Amino acid sequence: MVGVTLLWSTAGVVTRHLEQAARFEVTFWRSFFTLVSLLVILPLLRGPGVFARLRHAPQALWVSGLCWSVMFTAFMLAMTLTTVAHVLVTMSIGPLLTALGARIFLRHRVALRTWVAIVVAGGAIAWIYGGQTGQVGPAGWLGIAVAFAVPVAGATNWTLNQRAQARGEQVDLVPAVAVGALVSCLAMLPMALPFQATAHDLGLLAFLGLFQLAIPCVGAVLCARVLSAPELSLLALLEVVFGILLAWVGAGEVPEARVLVGGLLVLAALLGNEIFGWRQAR
Repeated sequence: MVGVTLLWSTAGVVTRHLEQAARFEVTFWRSFFTLVSLLVILPLLRGPGVFARLRHAPQALWVSGLCWSVMFTAFMLAMTLTTVAHVLVTMSIGPLLTALGARIFLRHRVALRTWVAIVVAGGAIAWIYGGQTGQVGPAGWLGIAVAFAVPVAGATNWTLNQRAQARGEQVDLVPAVAVGALVSCLAMLPMALPFQATAHDLGLLAFLGLFQLAIPCVGAVLCARVLSAPELSLLALLEVVFGILLAWVGAGEVPEARVLVGGLLVLAALLGNEIFGWRQAR
């Protein structure tokens, strides 16, 4: 899951190097290349009949696919409306929403250590960017509102995955990632025309489609089989830390001291939660 978040975090720094691709076109091409990548990955992972079996797939798979499409679309649109930092800090409420969803809909007892880690990590991220809220313009607030759809859809997706497992349902949610990419691609196509992306842009967006979405999203679904929903979403907060570091190295955005201190607090919360979890398991 740590590797998944590292790949997810490449979106911000890569999109800052695009030349001509416009807002909806960026979202379309990333989803398109994700879909193309999954058309190759899924048969290798699930066998040649993986897409034929979709005709008899349960409802949970299609709902999960819709959640993925919302995450794919909202995240990229938000990136073109506001800063990487504002998008990531908005997404940091994901663990809280996931924990609440697991508690309300699945009757899961969330461990005290996980609640503490959520509060510490979320508070640290809010503190990192708290001083920037006054600098947000109308487009920035719209981007934050769009970004809010990402943690909501993510919490729904992970909770759905956990509920299916708790009921003993044999639901393969890995193909749902492809369904999400297809829905996002079709939704963005009318607004993406006429295409303006250069060959340079297409190369970067193809990278995002394969390495920033297709591979890590499949990996996240597989991780959800062995990690609880709150822990999965909590580990996803590493995307914020990695995103800051990559923007520093790849885009010249030097973080302030409070960003580095806050990042260390996030890491401490994550490590503390996992260490206590391993001790309790033993």
